[in-house]
Amino acid sequence: MNAKILVVDDETDLELLIKQKFRRQIREKQYEFLFAHDGTEALQVLDQEPDVDMVLTDINMPGMDGLTLLVKLHETNPMLKAVIVSAYGDMDNIRTAMNRGAFDFVTKPVNFEDLELTMQKTMDYIGQLRKTVQAIKENNILKMYVDESVLTFMSRSEFETALSSSEIVEASVLFIDICGFTALSERESADTIVRLINRYFDLMVKEIIAQGGHVDKFMGDAIMAVFRGEYHLDRAIEAALAVRAQIDGLEDNLPNHPTYHPKVAIGINMGEMVSGNIGSTTLRRLDYTVIGDAVNVAQRLQSVAQAGQIVIVESAQQQIAESFTCERIGEVSLKNKAEPVVIYNVVG
Repeated sequence: MNAKILVVDDETDLELLIKQKFRRQIREKQYEFLFAHDGTEALQVLDQEPDVDMVLTDINMPGMDGLTLLVKLHETNPMLKAVIVSAYGDMDNIRTAMNRGAFDFVTKPVNFEDLELTMQKTMDYIGQLRKTVQAIKENNILKMYVDESVLTFMSRSEFETALSSSEIVEASVLFIDICGFTALSERESADTIVRLINRYFDLMVKEIIAQGGHVDKFMGDAIMAVFRGEYHLDRAIEAALAVRAQIDGLEDNLPNHPTYHPKVAIGINMGEMVSGNIGSTTLRRLDYTVIGDAVNVAQRLQSVAQAGQIVIVESAQQQIAESFTCERIGEVSLKNKAEPVVIYNVVG
């Protein structure tokens, strides 16, 4: 990793600490740090150093504050990602920062091990985003998720052509929900919740990718993933089992909830679905996603799943019966389904 990072903070102590804590990485040219004392100075630095990869910025600063800087960064360079480093870690500040395009949030006093992990994660995302831009230029738009930053590089005609592209595919869809996380968020600090959910999502994503799936979207404390190609149902179930095992092995000691053991509820369904770019030409935004009854059923299966369950329908159970052990749960009524559906829990 060779990253150029701009640190924006009016406290000179942070500049000294960063130079001390990352002296080895600086010496080995893994990181190159630039410094500014407020948003106005940061924009001047960025004008002179257009190859900056990411920004670490405080919120409260004399002159232009960090939240205003986020807006300016989004307007001038949507590919540039910013991480907030601030003592003001309340939910209002986090929500405002995220709504203005912040990639992540680290609270002061800074845990430098956590900061470096956050920097690495941000650089990984930036690398993926750059590959996406390159793929779009090579007409591979249908193979990946496109966000607003990427659309800046697309002409209107290219966007409208991509938006109209679609196909019918046979695939499996996986919905994973972290049980009780909404209630937990009411008792713990915003910073704790953000760190937990990012950690859990990282574990889940690794298992999904390991089975050849791709994450379609994050929805609050839930993930939707899609598996295509050979043995897509088997691979979706393998991913679900791995996610459940990983999450079941976790224990977190939280300020207001000691020895917290997270659990997941999972729904999986297979079938035909429409795959394409769903979005708005007016807003110039789209998602490459799947829609259809099979997708809706997967989400409803997740909603009836109990903590620790991986729920599938009977037709899916019959298809994978020789490979996986399942237990019959019984009949349930699903929204918009005239008849009850027999469901199973995948044990292992």
